Amino acid sequence: MFYTIGEMAQKLNVAPSTLRYYDKEGLLPFVERSSGGIRMFKDEDMEWLRMLGCLKKAGMPLREIRSFMELSRQGDDTIDQRLELIERQRKSVLEQQKQLEDTLLMLDYKQWYYQTAQTVGTCAVHDTLPLDRVPERFRPLKEEWKAEE
Repeated sequence: MFYTIGEMAQKLNVAPSTLRYYDKEGLLPFVERSSGGIRMFKDEDMEWLRMLGCLKKAGMPLREIRSFMELSRQGDDTIDQRLELIERQRKSVLEQQKQLEDTLLMLDYKQWYYQTAQTVGTCAVHDTLPLDRVPERFRPLKEEWKAEE
């Protein structure tokens, strides 16, 4: 069964323009075209497109995605190179995740900070707030962030 670009985009929950862009960038060499030049996607293209989307969401640059796709098409002789690309991107995602966790912790702290200040009507409450009244997960950070407030 074949799908139009709109049908495949809907299945993947992306805009058709995203698939057109991927095609323009040479990331969809597997996609067949009708005699009139219309892209015709098959069910088996779905796995490739999902992988492409995953790598894109993971922040992999297009040139590396293109390289990964080319290596995949070359077969088992390129397993080591593909694994290296995936491991490098996984490390990058873990670093991004750590940065986001740090950012979320700061936002959580500031939310607690301002909710506490709102309750008593002043941010000055934090100047005299005993450490045991600070949520435990914020205690190591309170002194560090206090100077920034």
